Amino acid sequence: MTTTITRRRLMAAGAACLAMPAVTRAQGPYPSRPIELYVGFAPGGGTDITARTFAKYLEAALGGAVLVVNKPGASGEIALSQVARAEPDGHTLAVTNMPGFITIPIERKAQFKLDDFHLIANLVSDPSAFSVAPDSPIRTVGDLVTAARSRPDQVTYGSTGVGTDDHLALVLFEEAAGVKLNHIGFRGAGPLATALVGKHIDVAGLNVGEAVPQGGNLRIIVQGGTTRSRFAPDVPTFREAGLAIEMGSERGLVAPRGLDPAVARRLGEATAKVFKDREFVERIEQQFTEVAYRPGAAWRDSLAAADARFRALWRNRPWSSS
Repeated sequence: MTTTITRRRLMAAGAACLAMPAVTRAQGPYPSRPIELYVGFAPGGGTDITARTFAKYLEAALGGAVLVVNKPGASGEIALSQVARAEPDGHTLAVTNMPGFITIPIERKAQFKLDDFHLIANLVSDPSAFSVAPDSPIRTVGDLVTAARSRPDQVTYGSTGVGTDDHLALVLFEEAAGVKLNHIGFRGAGPLATALVGKHIDVAGLNVGEAVPQGGNLRIIVQGGTTRSRFAPDVPTFREAGLAIEMGSERGLVAPRGLDPAVARRLGEATAKVFKDREFVERIEQQFTEVAYRPGAAWRDSLAAADARFRALWRNRPWSSS
């Protein structure tokens, strides 16, 4: 038997559908698939190690897989821009590296800005440091200044990219000491450390947590904390060496802007739970890195203050060509 559907019946059915209350798409349990945690640097560096350690404990707190994805390049911009454009469903996150997280949009027309992200929490901090080969004639900051003055723009300094804490430590050092070094950028702390060990560069800008594990392969001559790091107590600060310099890396967790409030709350609670885990804290400290947990709102305030400081530095000393 053939049923004829008249135009009038179709119109009536359509009107009935329009009259029905809107139904939002059902949200399944979170996470519903593996979470991708992006890192803007090569494997083996401080940001990568922090991310991999945190991922393991976040998996346990959330009850789902967390996969670290390395997307090195452009001082972390490639990874951050990809996360900024991702679906804000909590399955694409990034571990940021400050100051690059702040300085990249200051120094160039970047593919992301701070407001493109939902800030979950800052995780750790790690002072900047200058390291040399064990047999380098440069044994102190004074030696470095002398070498740079005798060989202008010839002493080579490696960093993990323009606008990173490693690079900005150099910018501040050059300004304070009145010298000029030959800056060379690398795609991560791993390749940078390899270049120093292989004596392809004279000085490496590695964080304390990246340099200390190298043991006898390198020698740290100065570090950028407000006080000496408990992980390198024999290494003086820049201020002790007579230079008014403080610089370090902070690594935090972000998601794309527009994150569903329920997912944001779940991620925030899971992150807080990770930092209450003594085993996690011990693992971070074993990496010669300081725990520096600050949840979203407090972290945003500190980032805003940092943004003001770096904008002032940019006006006085643009660093993109340094």
